[in-house]
Amino acid sequence: MTYALPTGWQALTNHAQEMRQSSMMSMFEADPARATRYSMTAAGLTLDYSKNLINAKTLTLFQHLFDAIKLQPSIDAMIAGEPINRTENRAALHTLLRTSPGQVSPQLTDQYGAVQASLASVKRISDAVRSGQWLGATGKTITNILHLGIGGSYLGPRMVDEALSPYDDGQIRCDYVANVDGLHIDQVLARLDPTRTLVIIVSKSFSTVETRVNAESTQRWLRQAIPTAQLNLHAVAITSNVAAAQAFGIADENILPMWDWVGGRYSLWSAVSLPIAIKFGFAHFQALLRGAESMDTHFRSASWPNNMPMMLAALGVFYRNFMDVGSHAILPYDHSLRLLPAHLQQLDMESNGKSVSVEGDHVSIQTGPTIWGGEGTNGQHAFHQLLHQGTHFTSLDFILPLTPHHDRQLHHDWLVANCLSQSQALLQGQNLEQLKFEGTESEKMSRVMPGNRPSNTIVMDQLTPATLGATIALYEHKVFCQAQIWQINPFDQWGVELGKKLSETIFEAIDQGAEPTLDPSTRELLSRYQQTRKDRSH
Repeated sequence: MTYALPTGWQALTNHAQEMRQSSMMSMFEADPARATRYSMTAAGLTLDYSKNLINAKTLTLFQHLFDAIKLQPSIDAMIAGEPINRTENRAALHTLLRTSPGQVSPQLTDQYGAVQASLASVKRISDAVRSGQWLGATGKTITNILHLGIGGSYLGPRMVDEALSPYDDGQIRCDYVANVDGLHIDQVLARLDPTRTLVIIVSKSFSTVETRVNAESTQRWLRQAIPTAQLNLHAVAITSNVAAAQAFGIADENILPMWDWVGGRYSLWSAVSLPIAIKFGFAHFQALLRGAESMDTHFRSASWPNNMPMMLAALGVFYRNFMDVGSHAILPYDHSLRLLPAHLQQLDMESNGKSVSVEGDHVSIQTGPTIWGGEGTNGQHAFHQLLHQGTHFTSLDFILPLTPHHDRQLHHDWLVANCLSQSQALLQGQNLEQLKFEGTESEKMSRVMPGNRPSNTIVMDQLTPATLGATIALYEHKVFCQAQIWQINPFDQWGVELGKKLSETIFEAIDQGAEPTLDPSTRELLSRYQQTRKDRSH
């Protein structure tokens, strides 16, 4: 089968050419209610999408597109647990991890039972550590968590930990190590007391190289202070390979599950976020789940154009495919959310960085954009220059909590003023007539900003576990909708595998002196490393 564009694609192509010539400022002048009409509220979030190069016709054309690709049946299929991850013949049931009792379809009873059992283990362990009932080998309470994982099992919990920092009572400190670079694990272990540390090892296979190497180094570190027979008091594993975790010395009651129907970048809703429940309390972890569930309910039930994930997906596709926009920026105006762009980068780029359709055909259109971003106002003094005056515009989302977790009102007033002014400046720009200073033509031209650059603004009353959960789920569903439009599978990540396999071959050459078949460049680089390693050992 040859890759075929969805019905309505050409109509959107033609429409985009019209909208390229339009002025958003003129749209606001013609429609004073535009800001109200082009906004919506769901799950504690409000999306203002009025500053976009769209009109009523745009929304109608996307309605036709969503109907053509049968988006609603695809949403229902995902939530019902059908094997929509076709290359691996698996379901994608991350939404089940945050579903309340009584809301589960009968065909998912077994999976949901496993989820509830896992949550009970998370509660048991987190309550025991926080209450001081969990004692280490020397009878001391646990004060530190060392979380070892990589990819989504690292980015997700670490981001949530940072985002919920206003709720930190100071009782437990969590460190997260993912990189196989020995410097990081050295730095972290140097400041920890092994007798008061609980190590959480997260690996679905229990063989992921980075996590395994870090776990082995940590185990040797523990053995310096703790008898081998008591190491189980300092280790928890989250894995689907129970036998490997047992062989590593982890007690059966400390092994929590991972399932093949939850991808790593969606795993923060599972026992992978055990450190969150330990540090902030199980109730806050539950609130995170309920916030995400609220967005799930909205996503499944709200019709277009009042569906927030669908709207973000449509706007992203409109710019990516019809206006040649290659990147999308996430700009949170909250210090606690500064790691959110990195998490969403993996969510989006690992999901939709695909060039082959679900039918195995080469995709003839652009798929996932480059995702990047940073916290305001720091970004304003770094990369916002490109946003305002660069040769290509970037689509972007501002994210703003209205109520801070501090009493420094002056600080927050300035933060809000900066966020709103950035979206306003992108909208209106600055022309020669607005410049009120004497100077040469070139001096004046260097200050001109074209404006008419779109943005979304997502606001919430306050960043809480619930609104954080809703925000993450919003972007998960946006990514899913875009994958359906592009006809790609967002739930596999085969592009990650080749480099892993090649690294094993090169490691054997380093460790055992094997002579792998390599391209000339890689062979030369490896030779230089081997020589340096040899010189250092003498």
